[in-house]
Amino acid sequence: MSEPLVVTRDGAVAVLTIDRPEKRNAMTAGMWAALPAVLAPLADDPGVRTLIVTGAGPSFCAGADISDLLSGPDPADPMADLRRDNLAAQAALRDFPKPTVAMIRGHCIGGGVEIAACCDLRFTDPTGVFGVTPAKVGIVYTPSSTKALIDLVGPAMTKYLLFSGELIDAPTALRAGLVDQLVPAEDLEAEVHRFADVLASRSALSQRATKEVVATLTAGSDGEGPAARWYRETIAGGELAEGVAAFAERRPPRFPWPTR
Repeated sequence: MSEPLVVTRDGAVAVLTIDRPEKRNAMTAGMWAALPAVLAPLADDPGVRTLIVTGAGPSFCAGADISDLLSGPDPADPMADLRRDNLAAQAALRDFPKPTVAMIRGHCIGGGVEIAACCDLRFTDPTGVFGVTPAKVGIVYTPSSTKALIDLVGPAMTKYLLFSGELIDAPTALRAGLVDQLVPAEDLEAEVHRFADVLASRSALSQRATKEVVATLTAGSDGEGPAARWYRETIAGGELAEGVAAFAERRPPRFPWPTR
């Protein structure tokens, strides 16, 4: 079921839209299962340099469709299949090899926060409302989703969100670190696309290296191994030479390194 996950292109920028506005873009079990296959061709396409993730209409994503929570075949763990597909979808987005930006309006709740947290950056307008609500329905939040929250907002704010299920507004989310930019509603789409175009113009090698090194560092390693490999690649692939030449000639660089 990929129909509610719509991909469009604007040059080097791909836009993934969660398109179920009548349900505030809540993710069904089928949508979680479909997401890795939707992302895979974008990851492999050298013409795609940046990915924007957003929701149709006035909401980003109101979470997992609650009607799926008890629909699994194992009565001892009816969420097992949903949890598996949810985690696979998050991993596919988190490991996407190019910069990803969540463009958030309205409700960003539960699974919506999981999706946003798996993106590299998060932009919202003042309508953004954020919450993580497992305590409201008796769900144990997964360790990987908990760690993603800790990495963004720290242990205390993670506990606040998970203990209470309270919703926070966009300015609070910005102060907490849950989002990176708060943009006026009328400017949000233009600003996100402007920034995505900036990302698409930069060195894909540098961006890929940054994603890998940051992931390694947040996993507890020192990052030296991946960094050393990328240092060599920037010379072998001609990336550094082109960047220096473009700077000296006062022209936009034409970086040779492919995105895969």
